[in-house]
Amino acid sequence: MTKEKKKERITSQKKLILDYLRSVKCHPSAGKVFFEVQKKLPRISRGTVYRILKNLKGKGEIQEIPCEVCRFDGDASSHAHFICQRCNKIFDIFGVCRECNILKRKKTKVGVIKNYQIHFHGICKNC
Repeated sequence: MTKEKKKERITSQKKLILDYLRSVKCHPSAGKVFFEVQKKLPRISRGTVYRILKNLKGKGEIQEIPCEVCRFDGDASSHAHFICQRCNKIFDIFGVCRECNILKRKKTKVGVIKNYQIHFHGICKNC
């Protein structure tokens, strides 16, 4: 087996983490991912979960949302997030950012936009 194929191999641990992230809408922290995955894989270590999350993020399979405690999104498509500064809940925002003239043209003076990540901060309607 070549190194390239070995890198592409998806382990049961990686699959479980990815499946979990894609099944929830709550944008969990790494700690929450560890807690939930450990229910099905009791012997998994916290370090393994953190390494897999970093790997999935690096491959563009998940998004990391930087906030007080970094959170993760299993939906890697281009969309924005609204982060409530009161309750810390994160909401997905689809479509609105595509109305921006920069994103419509997909070009800027520095290059071509292939993907984006925008974070809005404020107070949600529930707070």
